[in-house]
Amino acid sequence: MRELPVRRSIRLRGFDYRDGGGYFVTICTFRRACVLAEIEAGRVRLTAVGGVVESVWRTLPGFFPHVDLDAYVVMPNHLHGILVLRDTHRAKHPPQADASPLHGSRPRGTTAGSLSAIVQAFKALTTRRVRSITRMERIHLWQPGFYDRVVRDEEEFNRIRRYIEENPLRWALDRENSLRPTV
Repeated sequence: MRELPVRRSIRLRGFDYRDGGGYFVTICTFRRACVLAEIEAGRVRLTAVGGVVESVWRTLPGFFPHVDLDAYVVMPNHLHGILVLRDTHRAKHPPQADASPLHGSRPRGTTAGSLSAIVQAFKALTTRRVRSITRMERIHLWQPGFYDRVVRDEEEFNRIRRYIEENPLRWALDRENSLRPTV
């Protein structure tokens, strides 16, 4: 049996994604399918699936009490959002040793309370809810992984907030927009 290739992580090496602070995330639909919304005159009109996505996004602080939501937008084939994590994990979860007695290397899997755990839960919950409303058990809603950026200061927060707010206005020029005019 052939081993599958291991995807390269785009996370910052050595960075604890449970640390308090802001994280700008982009989560894309499977094969970048435009199933979440339509953009008309720079305004977002959510589909039923997009409504589920927005609803679940807004409930994340209920599942993760150390998470606050900041700016976000649901686009036709992706979601941009800022998640703010309060630094509460250190008291509950002391730093892990670099070596695992079972594997001889770093522990594997998603760390509880981390940015990856939050995105993983968001994807699972939205997929489950979309499958229940569409009655399509085999639907793939999200592509594997997600993009993130650690927000470093207030100036960057404001720049990202503006980017999120203006994203629907740029949709007509977005290379992921299948209706974009080609030149």
